[in-house]
Amino acid sequence: MKKIAVLVVSAAAFVVIGCQVSKPGSVESSVAKTIKTKMTVGGKDDKNPIAYSPDAAKEGGEHFQHHCQICHGLDGQNTGVPFAGRLSPPVPELNSPAVQAYSDGQLKWVIDNGIFPSGMPASKGTLSDEEIWQIVHYIRHLPARGSLGDPVVYGGTPPGK
Repeated sequence: MKKIAVLVVSAAAFVVIGCQVSKPGSVESSVAKTIKTKMTVGGKDDKNPIAYSPDAAKEGGEHFQHHCQICHGLDGQNTGVPFAGRLSPPVPELNSPAVQAYSDGQLKWVIDNGIFPSGMPASKGTLSDEEIWQIVHYIRHLPARGSLGDPVVYGGTPPGK
């Protein structure tokens, strides 16, 4: 039933907005947020089985740098990612209140399954459950904006150089 509702709402949104790529308006953003948090993003009650520690977050950061920084930047806040604000919807800054409001289980679910229709790909089968839970710890404890520089792929300097 949820999938049918999502498809109907998505189809209606496409009819209304056409094929234009533009920044989502407040109504569109509100509808998308409600659909994601109430209907499509699962895992709300799933608890992170890995206890938080600086080492767990550091390990999560290493996985994040390998798999996620291409879109979210090294710091999870889109630093140095030239297209992050030009996608529709834009790549979210992971320290934003909207992202941080998700439960740990919902963050894991998003990483596992991706978000349709957006650019967020599914990582199930690419990352292990342990790696994803560690990334969740990293997302909860992101470094300061810009403190890690820009991703090398976009002209940044490799860490430690």
